[in-house]
Amino acid sequence: MPRLWEETIEAHRDAVREAILDATAALVGEHGVAGAKMARIAAEAGIGRATLYKYFADVEAILHAWHARQVERHLQHLQQVAHPTQGDAGAGEPLEAALLAYAEMSFEHRGGELTTLVHYGEHFAHAQRRLVAFFEHLIEEGVRAGQLRSDVPAEELAQFCAHALDAAREASSPAAVQRLVATILDSLRHNT
Repeated sequence: MPRLWEETIEAHRDAVREAILDATAALVGEHGVAGAKMARIAAEAGIGRATLYKYFADVEAILHAWHARQVERHLQHLQQVAHPTQGDAGAGEPLEAALLAYAEMSFEHRGGELTTLVHYGEHFAHAQRRLVAFFEHLIEEGVRAGQLRSDVPAEELAQFCAHALDAAREASSPAAVQRLVATILDSLRHNT
């Protein structure tokens, strides 16, 4: 069991929360959702069950928190890919880089019980809205730069991107993922 202790109460609480999320994801990955019982999660995280219940009411609440953390990490990654800092190598235009990065993440994390379990409900809808808003911002940048079509509202194009990228989860190979992104980009650049 890991020993969790930090200098401040807030840091300690954050460390315990992270340990709970990591332990739950590991247990689900190894044993499936049925193997993620509160007692096992507490033991894996290195805390008592009473402490675990102070943070989360049940396994479902932990899984929703894990998903929220993953969404935040993914959005931060997409932001970094779209707008790299000077020390990072750029991947081309921001929207193309973000679409490809998201499609690759979807392809790599497809299937699995954990993915299926968290991709429903209001928490998933909230994550999807954040993704669409992110794409919308990048599309607006592309429209202002004259690189993307302006005859369709950016919000509609962003919705199109998010839904079209769902196909990456079913792609047969990384090359198929790249073709999917190229097709999406072609439709965004085509002016009628």
